[in-house]
Amino acid sequence: MDTNWNDSAPIYRQLRDRVVAMILEGVLNDGDPLPSVRSVAAEYRLNPLTVLKGYQQLVDENLVEKRRGRGMFVTEGARRALLKDERQLFLDEEWPKIAGRIQRLGFEPRELLDKLDKMPPAPAPTLTAARGAAAEDAGADEDEDEEGGRE
Repeated sequence: MDTNWNDSAPIYRQLRDRVVAMILEGVLNDGDPLPSVRSVAAEYRLNPLTVLKGYQQLVDENLVEKRRGRGMFVTEGARRALLKDERQLFLDEEWPKIAGRIQRLGFEPRELLDKLDKMPPAPAPTLTAARGAAAEDAGADEDEDEEGGRE
């Protein structure tokens, strides 16, 4: 995962967006554990409460579920639901701008498709380099409340 955070959105939101990208790109699949709050906080030098808030948004959106004593896991159907929503969002908000620019620049559809075929695949996003270790300690801190204490 890119360790550079920008000022355009809160860090917890950027973290949430990165996990969403990982689900969309198949780095995280249905049923996979998320890296623990502690490991992500330590690796990216974030406050654990910031990581927890980003994860909680995913729980609130039913993309991730908490399994008491085990950690947080991607819910069944999360990728399918995200793809549906993201595709519609792209068509509604981004595509009109892109299509307008394509028209202004006078591109032919074949030119664009040829270029697309020659593009290397985008690198898959990652959340933590220690993904294997995350599965082991995924349950280590899911029971923390918002102030970092145990429930």
